[in-house]
This record gives sequence, C-alpha cells and structure tokens, in this order.
Amino acid sequence: MIRPIIGITMGDPAGIGPEIIVKSLLDSKVYEKCRPLVIGDSRVIQQALHLINSDLALTICSVRTPLDGKYISGVIDVLDLKNISPEEYSFGRVQGKCGLVAGESIRTAIELALTKKISAIVTSPIAKDAFKIGGFQYAGHTEMFGELTGTKDYRMVLMHEKLSVIHNSTHVSLRQAIDLVRKDRILKTITLGNEFAIEMGIKNPRIAVCGLNPHCGENQMFGSEEIDEIVPAIEVALKSGINVISRTVPADTAFAKAEIFGYDLVVAMYHDQGHIPVKLKSFQWDGKTEEVSVRGINTTVGIPIIRTSVDHGVAFGKAGKGIADHSSLLDALNLAILLACSRDSKNTTKVNAGI
Repeated sequence: MIRPIIGITMGDPAGIGPEIIVKSLLDSKVYEKCRPLVIGDSRVIQQALHLINSDLALTICSVRTPLDGKYISGVIDVLDLKNISPEEYSFGRVQGKCGLVAGESIRTAIELALTKKISAIVTSPIAKDAFKIGGFQYAGHTEMFGELTGTKDYRMVLMHEKLSVIHNSTHVSLRQAIDLVRKDRILKTITLGNEFAIEMGIKNPRIAVCGLNPHCGENQMFGSEEIDEIVPAIEVALKSGINVISRTVPADTAFAKAEIFGYDLVVAMYHDQGHIPVKLKSFQWDGKTEEVSVRGINTTVGIPIIRTSVDHGVAFGKAGKGIADHSSLLDALNLAILLACSRDSKNTTKVNAGI
C-alpha cells in the first residue's frame, strides 16, 4: 500500500490553523494512513509546536520538495516557503501579510496537486478580509480553487456525520443566489453531488432536493422557481438514472427527513439554507461556557484535484492560547485520505480513514 501524500496548507498564521495542524499530527495513526506535508513556513509551525506544550517529542523537518519528506510519526514535514516569521505578525488580528502567506500556501498546494506531486489538499482556515488585503481577490477557498484549476462548474459540500449537503450557490448575495436557481445549474449540482457520493462508496445515493420558496412555492402562491426550474432539473436527473427521492422537498423539512430516513445527500439552493443545518449539528458545546468547538468537513467538488477543509474560521479569539480544537481538521484529513485512495488506481488496498 502506498500512503498518499496529503498537503496541508498552513492557513492564516494569526489564527488557529498552525496549532490545529500540529495537534492533528500528534496522532500517530495519521502516519499509518498517509504522508502529511504541511505547506507554509516552518518557523510558524515551530511556534505552534511550542504553543501546545506537548509531552511528546516532535521535530520539524523543512523540505524543498514533497519527495524530501520523512513522513514518520514524531516528525512534522514542512514544505518551507520561508515567507513569514512569528515576529512579523500578532495573534488574533487581521493582517495583510498573513493573508498573503496564506494565499501563497494555497497556490503552492494547488500547483503541487495539479502536477501530481501530492495526492490531495487539506486547507486550514483563512481570514477572508486579510486574504483580500494580502492581494487575493477571492470570496474564499472555493473560488480560488475553481479559478486556479480552470474549473467553471464546481460546488461546495458540507458534511457532518451522516448529513451531507451540496450547495447550488455559496458566496454570493441572496439576490444573486435566487438568480442562480436555474435548471442547468441545478442539474449540474445534482450530478456533481451524485458523483461525489458514489466516490465516497455509496451505491445509488438517495438525494433530496430542497425547494427555494416557502412550502416549495405552494403551487406558485409564493414563487414559481420550483415549477419553472427545480422540478425540470430533477426530471432530467431522474431520466439519467440519478436517484432523486422526490420532486422537491420544502427546506424546512428536508433536513429532518434526511436525518430520519437516511438520505445520502441534500441539495441546498443557497449558502445559509445548507450551512445552518450542518452547523447546528456540528457545533459542540461543553454546557458550561460559551466556548464551542466545531466538527464538520468542507470539500470542493467538480475540480480535478481533491480539496477538503475544516468547517470553521480562524477563531481569532482562541489564537495563540493553545486551546483550539483540531477535530474538524482531523476529519478533513481523513476524508482527503479516503478520496485519495479511492482515486488512486495503484492502491489495491483502501485505507480505512475512519469516515
């Protein structure tokens, strides 16, 4: 079995990204399943290592190419971009330099994945405003991956445990999201979601498609998008053999039904329609304080490379304190391993990635 090389982008160094990377790579089981390669600045990762104050002996290995990594438990291999030192930024603040180096890490990872030098990418969180100040004019990771891979039709999938949601639109205004509820786009969303579920090992995935309007328009009393755009897309999907379980499902019941009846995927029409139920499930609260941790995975489908991510932001309020929860990154890493092994025809044995 060949362990896939998984590139992990550093994220915004002023946030919790470097910390959750180091915490994830404390787990020796990760090295049994893949060869993790951090892409960023080794000095930032060294700072994160000191921050967590672990009893385990870990060392940082700076490398120039993915082939140079040691990939053994106890060693964190860093493709060292040497583009920022801890003295150049402060934790918990929006800083253009941090946005710049976060973007450079992502761009490098995409180049490595496109040239088959790494098998997949796991992205750590960025601060979108710092990202913009740093010179990267993207709404977020998803749009950057779409443009730099030359992909026109790509979508976001959010996952937590058994709930998976693909979005017809994400980082656009609500007005624009409504304008994007069009037959061809919806059909592409359904198709990409079905392909992703099959890649996850689900045979004949059961897919629910949300309506846009309250009560799915109530026979056009509250809107006609269901009849004019959504149902026609579903009908084409059904004819192509995709297992859409009903014509449309009102969004206020779709996710409850998905939970009860075990739908494999829900198609949401816009950002919040899909994000709210996933984050309702994925936010973990200790019942004592206002602090929460987040479980969940964000992945981009439709692009020619594998990209998974945490389902949370930079958490500036926790940055530099050594208290960040790394569960979401570990989940994203495990999904990347699963997908990489699924796509790699040379692997005769798939790694159990714990999904």
